[in-house]
Amino acid sequence: MIVVLDYGMGNLDSVVRAFGKAGAVVKVSSDPADITAASGIVLPGVGAYAEAMRNLRGRGLVELLNHRVLDGQVPVLGICLGFQLMTSHGEEGDAEGLGWLGGTTRRFRFAADSGVKIPHMGWNDLQREAESPIFEGIDPRACFYFAHSYHVTDPVPEAALTTSVYGDTFISSASLNGHIFGTQFHPEKSYENGIRLLANFARRTAHE
Repeated sequence: MIVVLDYGMGNLDSVVRAFGKAGAVVKVSSDPADITAASGIVLPGVGAYAEAMRNLRGRGLVELLNHRVLDGQVPVLGICLGFQLMTSHGEEGDAEGLGWLGGTTRRFRFAADSGVKIPHMGWNDLQREAESPIFEGIDPRACFYFAHSYHVTDPVPEAALTTSVYGDTFISSASLNGHIFGTQFHPEKSYENGIRLLANFARRTAHE
């Protein structure tokens, strides 16, 4: 069973619908019993870094997530803010994160005359820096949908999976230790390519 973590933030309904289209049954929950039994965990995300971490801590979920993901090696997928929470620190709200990927989540900063708008919203392609089963069957030229003002910087070097360019180059997805995945883009809003990515993640959880 894949658990889509309800921590008071995130686009839960659209993530659940997208997994359904991918042929995967998921459960929205913050119940420790469900998280303990999960074969995969999804951290969705729309919102503010510091508030999200307060919610996770307030619900007593940080220690359990660390136990399941780091000790139990349960596959996890972080989406947008959920991906950013895997860093060690968030500039927004000056908050400590989960720290699984290292690095810091920072706001985009562009020169006033650059013409580059914040937030970054829309379709963008990915430059693959490493191979991963999460992209199995997906054309390397495929585009995905982004909606964010903050981005992951300086994670552990082996984690960077793809980069994208929006005013500058930023990390658009990561993979660590074969079971920790994160995407800055929204697969649930990325049509066929996003559904394929979610199906690939679901298959990974079935092996656990």
